[in-house]
Amino acid sequence: MRDLAALPKAHLHVHLESTVRADTLTELARRYGVDVPARTGTFEDFGQFAAHNGAVRDCLRRAEDFSRIAYEFCAEEAAQGTRYAEVTFTAAAHGERLGDPDMPLEAVLAGLAAGQTAHGIECRVIVDHPRKRSVERFETSLRLATAHPQVVAIGMAGAEDHPLTPFTAVFRAAREAGIGLVHHAGECCGAPSVAEAVTVGLADRIGHGFRALDDPDVVRLLRERAIPLEVCPSSNVALGLVDSISSHPLPQLMAAGLTVTLSTDIPSTTGTTLTDEYRLLRDELGFDDDTLAAIALNCVDASFAPEDTKTALRQDIATWRAGS
Repeated sequence: MRDLAALPKAHLHVHLESTVRADTLTELARRYGVDVPARTGTFEDFGQFAAHNGAVRDCLRRAEDFSRIAYEFCAEEAAQGTRYAEVTFTAAAHGERLGDPDMPLEAVLAGLAAGQTAHGIECRVIVDHPRKRSVERFETSLRLATAHPQVVAIGMAGAEDHPLTPFTAVFRAAREAGIGLVHHAGECCGAPSVAEAVTVGLADRIGHGFRALDDPDVVRLLRERAIPLEVCPSSNVALGLVDSISSHPLPQLMAAGLTVTLSTDIPSTTGTTLTDEYRLLRDELGFDDDTLAAIALNCVDASFAPEDTKTALRQDIATWRAGS
């Protein structure tokens, strides 16, 4: 069996606010007097997880805080063999909270730039938006994306039972501007949320999406339109959406002919790195190295990376697969 840490990886679904190192979070919480609940790796429900995330966000107040966690994200990812990452950041929400719409994203981009140089990793940003929030704030997300070429996509997150229809004009504007669209769907709600993300949300990729298996017509829609899924097994287990890694529907998604990619989603909460996710597929689901390499290739192909980056990663994955 080959070393999974050495497998060249692209990481497509990971929330920056859920990557903060434990010692960094402790330091920031003390500085600002924030009570951050202990992280146990599992949550009773999504509300408990949201409360934890809210406390983490409250520890991010100054530009240097955002730059620091972005820099440390690069260091952690590079250490596990990630060569390219698209990190999700709720930029407009932080800007609204702090009264400065541009500072949080600009600080994150500065931290990523420094981290990329220091650790030899390439990063882009996806700006997400909770469905419960206003269309105007989502328009701010699009403005931020068009102002910064490092932002490759915007998308919807949060409660999947809130409809996407109010945001259709922003989706169309993003498409016209060449900005990708990546939506959370089929995680907490069923297959209709996945269909909505594709048809109304014009999704290039789906975050999670495993509930598409509830409806053969939605599976067919994803397959015919070649919409990749960002599957995050450890996160699904930690949030109580799937009982265990061994019972995760990822193999069924692949058997249905869907394009499956692998990500961590909330690694500081689960304590699971991207390398660990690949190892779990090997140990719990019995995937061999050829299958793991094929998933790694899916991640590259589904990314918004420049073509030269994709070419280099494909070649290096092939080298890993050949065992040389």
